[in-house]
Amino acid sequence: MVLPRLDELEQALGYRFRDASLLERALTHSSAVADSGEPLPADNEQLEYLGDAVLGLLVSDYLLAAFPNWSEGQLSRARARLVNAVSLNAAAQRLGLGEHLLLGRGEEKTGGRRKPALLADAFEALVAAIYLDAGLDPAREFVARALLSAALDAEGDRIGRADYKSELQELLQSCGWPAAQYQVLRETGPDHQKTFLVKVTVAGRVTATGAGSNKKESEQSAAQQALEQLRGVQAGQ
Repeated sequence: MVLPRLDELEQALGYRFRDASLLERALTHSSAVADSGEPLPADNEQLEYLGDAVLGLLVSDYLLAAFPNWSEGQLSRARARLVNAVSLNAAAQRLGLGEHLLLGRGEEKTGGRRKPALLADAFEALVAAIYLDAGLDPAREFVARALLSAALDAEGDRIGRADYKSELQELLQSCGWPAAQYQVLRETGPDHQKTFLVKVTVAGRVTATGAGSNKKESEQSAAQQALEQLRGVQAGQ
């Protein structure tokens, strides 16, 4: 079975496949293969697996070249933000991938063309298909065009910034402690220039506060203070 409107999709991708069957496979969800009684390309799960690895390589390579002075931690955080399901789903939606997927009846009925996880998987499969069709350089050009430019524009200078809330949560999980609790203590200033004061409580053991121009910034500041206290306690043990 040949999927419809592949020429239209290739125009959106900015890439024309030598082997169109790779594109068909990248767009074929496992539910379609299970439901169909006619010959279909294999589903896209193996391509998704390969695409995950190719994306990791290409994004890492890009970040090293673009930000040579960043630490390993900054590079890792930036890569995680660029290749997470939210970022890949957004890229897939910009390309209109959902309109071109081949789905089984159940997925079609339950809105599979709009499911973020399914679209993110399809984007990874598409990266792998381009890599297999023409090699690393065309895949690199596609990833830069379809994913990195828009994602970096959206993230701005936040892309390599430390995520203290996530670091705190990971530390608490490793200690077997419950999640941190955040509370807004106070809001001051006019609406266009507010300052928030936030308190974080960690397992009844540590309390810290942080201030910022919005709740997220304040929570990050409080989490950073809590991390420093907890690490100080651990170092003293």
